[in-house]
Amino acid sequence: MSRTRVLAPAHVRAAVVAALLTPLAACSSSGATGAPDTKVKPSADERPVTVTVTPTGERVPAGEPVRVTAAGGRLTSVTVADAEGHRLAGKVAVDGRSWVSDRKAVPGAAYAVTAATRTEGGITKSTKAAFTTAPAAKVNKVDWRPGANSTVGIAQPISLVFDNPVRNRAAVEKQLRITTSNGTEGSWGWIRDFSGRDRVDWRPKAYWKPGTKVALNAELNGTDSGADGGWFVRDYTTTFTIGARQIVKVDLDSHQLTLVRDGGAVRRIPVSGGTPGGDKRSWRGTAVLMAKEGTINMNSETVGLANAYNKMVDYSMRLTWSGMYAHAAPWNARYFGNSNHSSGCIGMSDANAAWFYGQVRPGDPFEITGKDTKGVVAPGNGFGAWNLSWTEWQHRSALR
Repeated sequence: MSRTRVLAPAHVRAAVVAALLTPLAACSSSGATGAPDTKVKPSADERPVTVTVTPTGERVPAGEPVRVTAAGGRLTSVTVADAEGHRLAGKVAVDGRSWVSDRKAVPGAAYAVTAATRTEGGITKSTKAAFTTAPAAKVNKVDWRPGANSTVGIAQPISLVFDNPVRNRAAVEKQLRITTSNGTEGSWGWIRDFSGRDRVDWRPKAYWKPGTKVALNAELNGTDSGADGGWFVRDYTTTFTIGARQIVKVDLDSHQLTLVRDGGAVRRIPVSGGTPGGDKRSWRGTAVLMAKEGTINMNSETVGLANAYNKMVDYSMRLTWSGMYAHAAPWNARYFGNSNHSSGCIGMSDANAAWFYGQVRPGDPFEITGKDTKGVVAPGNGFGAWNLSWTEWQHRSALR
């Protein structure tokens, strides 16, 4: 038996299809009433980035870098600035998930943080945060040499003397940067200054080359000295240039001083050094001219020699903190060139002292030899670091 297919009109077929689909749409709804959910949920690419800043809060401890992290997107830039507009520089990591400041948060500061972010879907946003650090209960300060924009001799070290003890020596030394115009090799070394305070000096492996330009950048602000030393609350910088190659050779046995410039003797001067056999003997080794002090009062009681002398002395050139000078000593004229008869200093005639004073500069080395002396100049008694071998000096670094 054959069957005949009857086709419904097109408009009837469309109505039937619509009727069949309607229950399916209702079944796919998550609403309790069976009504369609009209809310559009953001995709993972469009959700906001979560930014976390460390530290956070009020009066937090200083001395740590600022850290910013992002979850669900990338950091595109971060700005951290204090109330005076000083910024903590830093770089966003390659993956865009973190940023760390190059410098530490300093004591007693208020910081504002602005982090710009971008979602995976390209949506950008700026997030702000703020925190303050606790003030320093104690501050450590620095006295440094040489002075800025000076020209010094080939033996001049860079010397920092601290008001308070430094226990975190490695942390402090890491903040000290030396740059030179010719890549001079050198090292920091920690010593006890003649005053009893902590001190760190940087000296080259060998005497500086004339013409070398040197810069110190001590980024100490925000560094803790440790123990009861207190915080550093500022940075220190200085620049200087190395002058002519001058070496002063002092032979206390022949009682002669010779100024050597660029390898050649410029002038030989008869002198008288410290009296042999007691406390008035001179030091030997390498002393560095610390300062040209001109006419000063010299009083033996200030260097533990009772009341041996108290007089005004011309053309005074300081060699140690303990009181050894080169200077004019006309009262000792009969001893120049033939015997040592001073209270420890290197004396010469007025005329020779005037000429010599005009030739030398701070930082020039005095290489002193002699059989009857009271010992070698100590590293902290002026600039006596040259009396240690290079290996011995390197071992005084806190980073070795």
